[in-house]
Amino acid sequence: MTNLTTDLPNRGPAEHAVRDQIIAAAHECFARYGYAKTTVSDLAKEIGFSKAYIYRFFESKQAIGEEICGSRLEQIVTETRAAIEEGDSATDRLRRMFRSLTVRSVDLFFHDRKIYDITAHSAAEQWGSSQAYKQTLQGMLAEIIKSGRENGEFERKTPLDETCRAILYAMMPFIDPLHLERNLDLLPDAPNEVTSLILRSLAP
Repeated sequence: MTNLTTDLPNRGPAEHAVRDQIIAAAHECFARYGYAKTTVSDLAKEIGFSKAYIYRFFESKQAIGEEICGSRLEQIVTETRAAIEEGDSATDRLRRMFRSLTVRSVDLFFHDRKIYDITAHSAAEQWGSSQAYKQTLQGMLAEIIKSGRENGEFERKTPLDETCRAILYAMMPFIDPLHLERNLDLLPDAPNEVTSLILRSLAP
């Protein structure tokens, strides 16, 4: 599985406990004040470190944001994989995939809004964590489409990569943090109807 947290170089000793402490403090500050309003100076004051010491472990505020964003997106992927595995057919697994992604994204929006804002910022700025998330989703989708083609559920004429891209384009308004906020009033009917349309297009 693609690692959604970026492999950022440490500028000091590889002291994982200190990195974890910085990330925990950043998570608290971002959740309280928002990513945009939090500075590295704020984090330094929160922990009792100097800015220079923080920069030994993270090259920028974005690098810290990447760690938090990537961790949360990995959680969504893990929960979605678990939902997919419960499916008894490719059609069922596809429905479960998008249902889980939508539910988890909406849950993040309503219950951890400031962290949701980081994921939306990540998508808008095309951070590595956001790009890795999309690549992971495309890989998960490809596995489902392949299995559906092998057992005769789905058509085989359209190139696999084209099929996966088109399906993700259709579902992005409901699973991408950057777009979801504008489409909340369409839930849950719209993603269900789009999924049904996708499945009809996949019929052999």
